[in-house]
Amino acid sequence: MAGSSSEKLDLVVQKIRPFPDFPTEGVVFRDICPLLKDPKALAAVTDLFEEHVRQKHPEVRLIVGLDARGFLFGPLLAQRLGIGFALVRKKGKLPGPTVSVAYSLEYGAAEAEIQEDAVEPGQKVLLIDDLLATGGTLYAACELMKKQQAEVLGCLVVIELKDLKGAERLKSCPVFSLVQY
Repeated sequence: MAGSSSEKLDLVVQKIRPFPDFPTEGVVFRDICPLLKDPKALAAVTDLFEEHVRQKHPEVRLIVGLDARGFLFGPLLAQRLGIGFALVRKKGKLPGPTVSVAYSLEYGAAEAEIQEDAVEPGQKVLLIDDLLATGGTLYAACELMKKQQAEVLGCLVVIELKDLKGAERLKSCPVFSLVQY
């Protein structure tokens, strides 16, 4: 997609639709569906992530996407970079031998897992998801990468909700977000 980085970012921001009081009163849900529906906006997201990664993390060898929206952006970015993509899923969703980690959520507990052979020890990886809120899921994915002895270079997200301080929870893992609210 042609255009400057600021034009691309403007397009991305325009395509994020707010829904006040969803899922509960006082919450503004940031809907990425219009962004996914618009091929130019989706290309802009991929372009902006690619530009960042090529400048800051040229040594990356694997993109790891978080269930489920990280699966939308991760393969596109990995393909552009000419590297592989691996999935972090909710427990019980992957076949074969897996490695898992338990983590806390605002409303309970969950487990994330990855196939045992998806990441090699020492492999340089970037994690990707659509949203950083409290940081619980990304933190769990970072812990999962540590278990696999991978080197996490950072986390990429389309949207960061700054008030929820998720980046603080990920202190040891730099976060790059396209849009902040």
